[in-house]
Amino acid sequence: MTDGFSYQAAFARNLGWVTQAEQDSLRGKRVAIAGMGGVGGVHLLTLARLGIGAFHIADFDTFDIANFNRQAGAMMSTLGQPKVAVLAQMAMDINPELEIKQFPDGIHDSNLAEFFAGVDLYVDGLDFFAFPARQATFATCARLGIPAITAAPLGMGTAVLSFMPGGMTFEEYFGWGDLPEEEKALRFLVGLAPAGLHGPYLVDPSAINLKERRGPSTIMGCQLCAGAAATEALKILLKRGKVMAAPHGMHFDAYRNKLVRTWRPGGNRHPLQRLTMAIIKRRRAAQGA
Repeated sequence: MTDGFSYQAAFARNLGWVTQAEQDSLRGKRVAIAGMGGVGGVHLLTLARLGIGAFHIADFDTFDIANFNRQAGAMMSTLGQPKVAVLAQMAMDINPELEIKQFPDGIHDSNLAEFFAGVDLYVDGLDFFAFPARQATFATCARLGIPAITAAPLGMGTAVLSFMPGGMTFEEYFGWGDLPEEEKALRFLVGLAPAGLHGPYLVDPSAINLKERRGPSTIMGCQLCAGAAATEALKILLKRGKVMAAPHGMHFDAYRNKLVRTWRPGGNRHPLQRLTMAIIKRRRAAQGA
């Protein structure tokens, strides 16, 4: 129902930071987001409030009480409900004129073409351990020339990487290939955050277990991800502002009040990355992990 709704009035306070013509342009953009959990859900709501007019959203999961600490759609009233449906409704409550195409079975080979059809930008909201889906989505973006952003919630901060058409690809940066999933997890973690700002205040290292696919999280990290990713999205969609694409990256940590810009030519093939991964492996072996 759109009674009483006006796009111009709803997003008028964006004007000044964007022009009216730019706001109208954002209204005509279509963004794909895979994953409606911790980061994906708040990505959608943030971009909806920016005035983006159309979305493709995917997730096969339902809300559980373990999601309450960080996921925008996780509430007592949504327990057991599909994440994709809940977040679609929340976004429609912001802008009832939105065009939202839901993919309630998640992302898989048979729907990738439909998921990316007509899309201007992809924002990664997949679970950290969703390796096949993440590999497939970024490979499709590289093939179709779709800009792609990934923002990782690390501790109480965020690490952001953008992959632009014609530039370094996700696979070239992370070097996943056909490696075992535990190795992919290590490469993803180190590749996302070469600066490692979050490490010094991890009070219980046993909370991270790559083999068991678990790790700690905070709502602050997820919200910082959405702010940083939405700002990158604005620059990419409006072609305004400098986008520091991979192998450049950015890691901001609110707990430590630090911002580090990283540059890793060759991605995880860079000597510093290889050294970091070797050190982590030695430490884990010494701990019997």
